[in-house]
Amino acid sequence: MMNKSLGVYSKKGATIYVGDAVETLKTLDKGSARTCVTSPPYWGLRDYGQEAQLGVEDSPEAFIENLCQVFDEVWRVLADDGTLWVNIGDTYGKSAQGDVKVKDLVGIPWMFAFAMRARGWYLRQDIIWSKPNPMPESVTDRCTKSHEYIFLFSKQPSYYYDHEAIKEPAVAQNHHDATGTSYHAPGQSPQTGNRAKRGEHGFGGNKYGESDNPKHATKSGNVYVSTFTRNKRSVWAVPPARYKEAHFAVYPPALILPCVLAGSAIGDTVLDPFSGSGTTGEVALLNDRNYVGIELNPDYAALSEKRISVAVGMLGKVTVL
Repeated sequence: MMNKSLGVYSKKGATIYVGDAVETLKTLDKGSARTCVTSPPYWGLRDYGQEAQLGVEDSPEAFIENLCQVFDEVWRVLADDGTLWVNIGDTYGKSAQGDVKVKDLVGIPWMFAFAMRARGWYLRQDIIWSKPNPMPESVTDRCTKSHEYIFLFSKQPSYYYDHEAIKEPAVAQNHHDATGTSYHAPGQSPQTGNRAKRGEHGFGGNKYGESDNPKHATKSGNVYVSTFTRNKRSVWAVPPARYKEAHFAVYPPALILPCVLAGSAIGDTVLDPFSGSGTTGEVALLNDRNYVGIELNPDYAALSEKRISVAVGMLGKVTVL
């Protein structure tokens, strides 16, 4: 479902608030953000040295509860037709806690997803972030972990989602391949049934195409230009990226670009309650959106201010409060 931009701000810019996510979210205007794209701290993996930080709770259940409290406030700040995209990873048990044994995969992502659904969010999709070059692991009793999750949530059944903005090229030779409805005669396989052979003309074509080469023309005299696209798939292969000035994990801009483009229109505001190094803000401003970030660590807030300012230059203003 698509609606026009909320138009919350008249000038493109980024505002980064330094403080606790829950308390800061309470001060933001209701319905002022069209989408929220974020990656919260992972449980039990890193101590950022800040009071009130997430991820250092004594149990996964306590972590999930604290995390959901943040998104309770995000709900209020999001527009009614807004979406929430959360990148979240898993971890292994390092000590026996409840029913989690040492070496158990804790299942943090799905614990979080089901807890959010129980709080009223619509769990619309699990997206797999497939990492072509994952972090090496010195394990010999399981596979090397090479994926994380991105969960798409909404506040209501119908919501803003621009699927056209993130369509991907169809891997196909002709219309039948692109639509998945290729006819094949008895004895022929779907791969060979009705596919144009190399060098043959496909049907359709672009009547405004320009070429004097006869082999490029369709029977109508038009130039054939493949314009097949398809709805974006739910497995996104994106190499991990590092921001050289950050001493913590950051998600790559290419990973969240589809989230920003599908979840908001030009002029809308993108929210990130765990701003970190400012990747979400950079992607938002470079694509003509506004940005509101919240960061507990003032050093990281300063880092993100620098990063976004360098990326957008004179095209946007960055303010840290």
